[in-house]
Amino acid sequence: MSITPQEALQRTIEHREIFHDEMLHLMRMIMQGELSPVMTAAILTGLRVKKETIGEISAAAQVMREFSNKVHVADRNHLVDIVGTGGDGANTFNISTCSVFVIAAAGGKVSKHGGRSVSSKSGSADAMEALGVNIQLNPEQIARSIAEVGIGFMFAPNHHPAMKNVAPVRKELGVRTIFNILGPLTNPAGAPNILMGVFHEDLVGIQVRALQRLGAEHALVVYGRDGLDEISLGASTLVGELKDGVVREYQIHPEDFGIQMVGTRAFRVDNAEQSKAMLMGILQGEQGPARDIVCLNAGAALYAANVASSIEDGLQRARAAIDSGAALQKLQDLVALTRQLAA
Repeated sequence: MSITPQEALQRTIEHREIFHDEMLHLMRMIMQGELSPVMTAAILTGLRVKKETIGEISAAAQVMREFSNKVHVADRNHLVDIVGTGGDGANTFNISTCSVFVIAAAGGKVSKHGGRSVSSKSGSADAMEALGVNIQLNPEQIARSIAEVGIGFMFAPNHHPAMKNVAPVRKELGVRTIFNILGPLTNPAGAPNILMGVFHEDLVGIQVRALQRLGAEHALVVYGRDGLDEISLGASTLVGELKDGVVREYQIHPEDFGIQMVGTRAFRVDNAEQSKAMLMGILQGEQGPARDIVCLNAGAALYAANVASSIEDGLQRARAAIDSGAALQKLQDLVALTRQLAA
């Protein structure tokens, strides 16, 4: 079923939903650059104002996946993405990026999909580069990196070339649009499992149900009630979990895991170099709240990846992976392999 751009805009103005097949058609037109910048901007703004529905988001993500440069991973058992929508404004160090090395060292495989900074001083791509990782690999090289090291970093602009058609509009608008919540739903390696952080509590239920429609296997969507798009140590965290086809929502608290509460100020950084220093300290065995927040998030990802039987089990595995030196070794292995592949 097709819809004209004008009809789609009228729907958003009237706060009515654009149905699945219509959204597929509309999104394909947007991604192929068939709409004028004015019409694209109007529709994106209209969707934001009326609030995007689960159906609209899942349809748009389906189209973004269609247009992406995919990474073909032969064995997707225990394959997980750990990603945030960004936009939380917290300026924390790269918690999810640090967690990647811990997850891989504990038996998970990570297809990490990320880009430059959105809300922080250092995005996952900035952090990986600061650590010495070559992020400009082709899909075949990334698949090899996942097979050999257990980690593949997919730099988002390399995998979503059609986004160039909307990039100028997004930049000029300067406000969040549906694309800010699509990135984490469009892993180019098709990771069946995910730990996703979101910037607003309403997105927990929306994103986990979008993942359900998109065929995810085990997903945890989290929102720290202090505003963090990670599992927080400063407040309780709202969790939407998809497992065995069923969604349930609940809250967790750092003290449930014997971890002391601490505010997000403890994790703030001003630039990628500060983030790197904090991240290296954790991997080298430094104790403290930064280690705790990484282990808790890595533990949740290990649970999502079906390596651990619970978040608590994952937390213990994450701590062991750091204490043994295995997590630091994963970083060194990734740097060596990505440099070798680029040579």
